[in-house]
Amino acid sequence: MPRSAEVSAGVLVYRRAGDLEVLLAHPGGPFWAKKDAGVWTIPKGLVESGDLITNARREFAEETGLKVAGPFVPLKPVKQRSGKVVHAFATEADLDLARSRSNRFEIEWPPRSGKIKRFPEVDRVAYFDIETAMTKILAYQLPFLRELIEILQPEHGTK
Repeated sequence: MPRSAEVSAGVLVYRRAGDLEVLLAHPGGPFWAKKDAGVWTIPKGLVESGDLITNARREFAEETGLKVAGPFVPLKPVKQRSGKVVHAFATEADLDLARSRSNRFEIEWPPRSGKIKRFPEVDRVAYFDIETAMTKILAYQLPFLRELIEILQPEHGTK
């Protein structure tokens, strides 16, 4: 299905522990191991078939080992440089991150070594206050955070 190569969907979990906080995932694998600022993401993945929210919830569960029930608020989609469109759905949840675990992927590592190693797709998840999250998240996903602020705290506007 050509659509799956062009569309991803994910869940942006937030909580109000005093200040607004959002849950972000750090990509696993050797390429991302020593990177921090600007590489965290909402848990998301390719839309395989069916509706966007079902795919978003599935990807969230696969990448974090956690489940979210909703209700879900659709956010405006964003586009990656590659042209892929990413849909996000916001939901409020205070999840126990100690229970988080990710699915794994295989890759030849080190490159051209002939050795196949397994890595978690997401090596950690964490809640961040909005200001910190804006420095951690992938740049193209910043509009998700700005829209969430607008929805939840309209008197503060967006930065």
